[in-house]
Amino acid sequence: MAAEILRTKWMAMTASIWIQCTGGGSYTFGIYSAILKSSQSYDQSTLDTVSVFKDIGGNAGVLSGLLYTAVTFNRRRRDGREGRGGPWVVILVGAVLCFTGYFLIWASVTGLIKKPPVPVMCLFMFIAAQSLTFLNTANVVSSVENFADYGGTAVGIMKGFVGLSGAMLIQLYETICPGDPKSFILILAIVPSLLSVLVMPLVRIYETRTVDEKKHLDGLSTLSLIIAAYLTIIITVKSTLGLPSWANTITLTVLLILLASPLLIAIRAHRDNIEEPRYSPLVDNLEATTSGESLVVVEDKSLNLLQAMRKVDFWLLFLAMVCGMGSGISTINNMRQIGESLGYSNMEINTLLSLWNIWNFIGRIGAGYASDALLHKKGWPRPLIMATTLGAMTIGHLIIASGFEGNLYVGSVIIGICYGSQWSLMPTITSELFGVKHMGTIYHTISIASPIGSYIFSVRLIGYIYDKTIIGEGNTCYGPHCFRLSFVIIASVAFLGFLVSCVLVFRTKKLYQQIFEKRLHRR
Repeated sequence: MAAEILRTKWMAMTASIWIQCTGGGSYTFGIYSAILKSSQSYDQSTLDTVSVFKDIGGNAGVLSGLLYTAVTFNRRRRDGREGRGGPWVVILVGAVLCFTGYFLIWASVTGLIKKPPVPVMCLFMFIAAQSLTFLNTANVVSSVENFADYGGTAVGIMKGFVGLSGAMLIQLYETICPGDPKSFILILAIVPSLLSVLVMPLVRIYETRTVDEKKHLDGLSTLSLIIAAYLTIIITVKSTLGLPSWANTITLTVLLILLASPLLIAIRAHRDNIEEPRYSPLVDNLEATTSGESLVVVEDKSLNLLQAMRKVDFWLLFLAMVCGMGSGISTINNMRQIGESLGYSNMEINTLLSLWNIWNFIGRIGAGYASDALLHKKGWPRPLIMATTLGAMTIGHLIIASGFEGNLYVGSVIIGICYGSQWSLMPTITSELFGVKHMGTIYHTISIASPIGSYIFSVRLIGYIYDKTIIGEGNTCYGPHCFRLSFVIIASVAFLGFLVSCVLVFRTKKLYQQIFEKRLHRR
């Protein structure tokens, strides 16, 4: 019985969730950015430059996509076993990169090695963040393939947990090494790498579909919401009342018990469901034009990266992500500096950083679930949800620009949710427009929009304006004027993303109508 459970798509999903839960080291940059800045004698623009390489490494996943395609396709058998390769190969590479990158950063900050030049530190940060693309590719694409009928929900769960992982890692930090960001960097090197190596053999692709997949996927979604609610309560209590070390240990133990719960869902799903051959309703089997021409059904017509890049829809999606992801990541990268300029305490800023991961998670899992529901029930194009979130993100940036008391709490909620939603919507839209076979390569290529936007908005815009507004000696600016102009401009950029997404909605309307009709016909 136990051996059978380990060889199911539900156990593969559980293992992927566990890996995702520790993969968000990039989202905790605010915890150790201050010690990195002071130990290396960086100014704000230099720190933002290092941060941009974090964003590039975390999003430039073309290599991971190519590796995934090479080790999975044409190597599969009916029983779900791969030949000499499989998703585990991609995960292993990610684990090695994670340990190497964060260990070298830790060694630099602690003085174990000589202070590296800025380009070398950028390389360390790139290597550490690049690990996430390999872990993400293996977990996200295998989940979409295992649960093709509910790709949005599957991607939402995967992206949701990696978004939530930042808050989980911060709880680990506050329990094991509170106030010691140097040691936290070492934790980021060891914990994700070790866990990934331990569970990677379980992540496989299964050419089957099961009865009541939606019921058990909804169970995983509900569990993730419970974990998010628990983390929100803990973060709020810590920020208002504070907790002694023994209480932190208890809260972390409860969190680990909750994270073990997907195993129970995997066992229940195995007992309830009878596996049968899978038929995928995704556009993996569609060749479609979205500019008003008729849709033609053709078998096995997934597009590769070069073919996808010849499509107008690829570049519309890319531009929308530059606006949405770029402006969102620029906000989180500068959250600590924004808080300091507005007079927020260190505890309040840490709370904002932790809660950002919660809002990010809600956006990821909520957008995936909602877009699936609206597509299945009403035939609404997924880009319509993307356009809605980009419109809301515009408002969030304007709230931060306003500088009123408590604006960071309100603005970070809106931007965090809307930013997170892009990460579950974009991969699913990619699979539906261009097919599943080369999904990892294509969606990670589009993800490069995030670091491109981050560099433009964080370094060339926010960092430049911030340094110019500093009065007197030192590297710190105080007052709402430090970031006001920057975020007014960024709000305009988010609105441009909204307009681009609206164009994509009209171009893909017929395609999503056909997907809706195919799924309706199968019921």
